[in-house]
Amino acid sequence: MNIPLVIRDVQASDEIAWLRLWAAYNRFYEATVAPDVTDRTWKRLLDATNPLFCRVAEKAGEVIGFANNVLHEGTWVAEPICYLEDLFVTPEARGGGVGRALIRDLVDLGRTRHWSRLYWHTRENNPARKLYDEFVKADDFVRYRMDL
Repeated sequence: MNIPLVIRDVQASDEIAWLRLWAAYNRFYEATVAPDVTDRTWKRLLDATNPLFCRVAEKAGEVIGFANNVLHEGTWVAEPICYLEDLFVTPEARGGGVGRALIRDLVDLGRTRHWSRLYWHTRENNPARKLYDEFVKADDFVRYRMDL
């Protein structure tokens, strides 16, 4: 039996699953996010009036991936821009099309909702770049980051 993959908006009932994935995502990037920031992020993801939103991948009732996003304005376009800030799929589900489905979902949402573009960043050595290159090749921009 082939169990379908469902991509949907995150719901309050997904909190435990999202927190588990969020912790694994941060371990992958060797990052630490303060608990109060995690809590605030979760609350903003659930707030329909906030520009942050999350899409989750669910299979057989289990959340196995997420895409955390920021919808924002831009100075060079009239329509909103979507920044895919965090994409994560459980190690057990990798290679099964979950990441592809999450990105495809954002592409489809963007076209339906008339976003001007979708973009994301990743580390140069991230193995997921093979997947990302199926959608679009990396451009020649260099990111500068200053913590304040």
